[in-house]
Amino acid sequence: MPDDAPIAEEPVSASDGQDIRPGELLIPEDTYLTSGVHIGTQQKSASMRRFVYKIRFDGLHVLDVRETDRRIRMAARFLARLPADRILAVSQRQYGQKPVRIFAKTVGAVSFAERFVPGCLTNPNLPEYFEPKVLVVTDPATDQQALSEAVSIGIPVVGLCDVNNETRDVDLVIPANNKGRVALATVYWLLAREVLRARAGGAEPEYPLTIEDFQAAL
Repeated sequence: MPDDAPIAEEPVSASDGQDIRPGELLIPEDTYLTSGVHIGTQQKSASMRRFVYKIRFDGLHVLDVRETDRRIRMAARFLARLPADRILAVSQRQYGQKPVRIFAKTVGAVSFAERFVPGCLTNPNLPEYFEPKVLVVTDPATDQQALSEAVSIGIPVVGLCDVNNETRDVDLVIPANNKGRVALATVYWLLAREVLRARAGGAEPEYPLTIEDFQAAL
C-alpha cells in the first residue's frame, strides 16, 4: 500500500480490543482513567455506539480504553509512514490547542491551532495555503471547516471522536474524551510518542516529554 493511501477503517465487534491484556496497554490503564480519556458525553451518536463500554449512573457514556489504545497504535503506524511536514493537526478547542502544537513540534508536523482560515487547504491564493497528506482533527464538530476541506481534496482524516461526534468523514476514529484538558494532553502525548517509536522501527527513541508538557493552562 502506498504511503499516502487512504486509511482502511477496521470494523469493531463486541470482542475487539479485549485481546489486549492490561499489561499490554501502551500506558497503565489507571493513567487513561485518571486523565478522563474514557469519559464521554451524555449524548451519543449512532456511529460512536460501538465504542461505548457502559453508561454511568449519571448518564455519561464510558469509552473502552482498550479500543482507544488500539487505535492510537493504528494511527501512529499510519502517520509514521508519511512525510512529517505533510501531516496537519488542527484544534479549535481551547484545551486542544497546546497539545496540537506540542504534538506537531515533536513529530515534525504542521499545526493550525486556534482559528482555521477557510480555504487553507483549497485556495492556493491564500498565504496560509497548505497541502497536507493527512489531517488530524481534535474534534470533528469544532474542526468542521478543516474536515470539510480535507474531504473535498480527498486526503485521509484521523479524528479524536467523543461519544457525541458523527464519524462519517473520519477515516480513522480514535475514541476519546476530546473536551477535557488532561484527556487531550494524554492522547496527543501518547500519539506523539508512538509515532516516534514507529519511525524508529521498534527501537526506543528519546522522549523526555510528559503529559504535563502537553497540558493547556487553566
